[in-house]
Amino acid sequence: MKGSTIIALVTALLLTTAPAAAGTHVAVEGGRIEGVQAGGVNAFRGIPYAAPPVGGLRWRPPAPPATWDGVRKADRFGPDCMQNPLPGAKPAQPPAEDCLYLNVWAPDTAGADGRPLPVLVWVPGGGFVTDSAANPVMDGAGLAGRGLVVVTFNYRLGRFGFFAHPDLTAESGDGPTGNWGFMDQIAALHWVQRNIAAFGGDPANITFIGESAGGESVARLMASSSARGLFQKAAVISGGGRDAWPGLAAAEARGVAFAKAAGAADGVAGLRALPADKVRGGITLLDKEEKTYSGPITDGRIIDGELMARFAAGAQPAVPLIVGANDDEFSFVPGLFRMFLNGPHLKAVEINKDAVQAAYGSAGAMRRSIASDVVFVEPSVALARRHAAAGAPTWLYRFGYVAEAKREKDSGAGHATDMPYHFETLGHAGDEPAPADRATARLMADLWARFAKTGDPNGGDLPAWPRYDAARPQMLSIGVETKAVSAAEPVITAITAAREATP
Repeated sequence: MKGSTIIALVTALLLTTAPAAAGTHVAVEGGRIEGVQAGGVNAFRGIPYAAPPVGGLRWRPPAPPATWDGVRKADRFGPDCMQNPLPGAKPAQPPAEDCLYLNVWAPDTAGADGRPLPVLVWVPGGGFVTDSAANPVMDGAGLAGRGLVVVTFNYRLGRFGFFAHPDLTAESGDGPTGNWGFMDQIAALHWVQRNIAAFGGDPANITFIGESAGGESVARLMASSSARGLFQKAAVISGGGRDAWPGLAAAEARGVAFAKAAGAADGVAGLRALPADKVRGGITLLDKEEKTYSGPITDGRIIDGELMARFAAGAQPAVPLIVGANDDEFSFVPGLFRMFLNGPHLKAVEINKDAVQAAYGSAGAMRRSIASDVVFVEPSVALARRHAAAGAPTWLYRFGYVAEAKREKDSGAGHATDMPYHFETLGHAGDEPAPADRATARLMADLWARFAKTGDPNGGDLPAWPRYDAARPQMLSIGVETKAVSAAEPVITAITAAREATP
């Protein structure tokens, strides 16, 4: 065994068993870091959890970060991963290939009584092509103030994060290929396991949670042996779950098409020599450049099969799970166009259109809600049902709260509008929040804190939230009034029946 390997192993062992952090100075694997303190919370930003995936490390599994001498300032976020924001949107940080950084928030009293704190690891969303752990809405201070250690991180996006090519597959040998962004997520979880004790966190009490693409990441890694044992609780927020991802061969074909279009010669070396902007291309949430970009891949190693089938087979660990969606995810899309969203999702519904429309009560009601229900709401119920059937504690919710200043007739909670409520960061969401808005944000953050601490979102003054039971399915309806309601909804039942009756 090489000397450097021995040193790394000893360092990891020391960090795993190290006492809790004292103030804003912490020792992690790479060296000492200095964070900043505000409001009773220590924040550490821009900590490298892997080496920069540039040059010869582009399209390779994440490598360990380099060590440094002295004390590294951890007072600013690292770059966003390479992406194209939507028109009118501004990146949280300037994008770069060198983007594998994470952030930690911890109470300044963490570990003072000798007991480690529960850890909440949050995965950003953005359709696997955009978003950032530096998004102000994802500031972890509010959750950390409830006695948690909070971690957010970046992972490679777009063609940098999800790209297959026959030459890369050959280079990978028996190792994983294509899903570089998921490899980053797994590397971040491993880093947390090895280092979080230094911040006062408990590596044996980690909740893995994400929204949108982050939520789907959580669900997919639950069903992956590659992430087994890296977290003890999970939460899937607006994560869908019925997406059909291309297999490795299909993804490789798109990679070959990209290499040809980009003029990349000399195989892997030519691909790695391409300018970053050419690799980024014009991929956005609205244009996935599907002829040359695969998105996440059913590679057979990290992602091994369709998600619902994996959950039905019990491939996931029986960890406590919260799963849910917003009640009007596509409310921001004009009603005329909603039926045309996500065509593959609507195929089974179109075949069984009469039964589904009857459940809605009218064609107009169906047009207004079908895209949201098919893409997000029904999959959340299907996922909860499968996880509960495996004997795992499961809670289902529906978020329908709309800020007082933004309420409109026939409009509910749109996609990602719940994010500032989860983090209690309403000040970063635009309008001045009303007292009722703040109360809902406090409730959401309290629910997450309770779940992270105990594995059950019930207790204290929190609303009663029954576990999901297929014999009498219930969910927590979060709105102007928050209470448990029946989850046996005719519309969702009809969509499920349509989907599961159609090959």
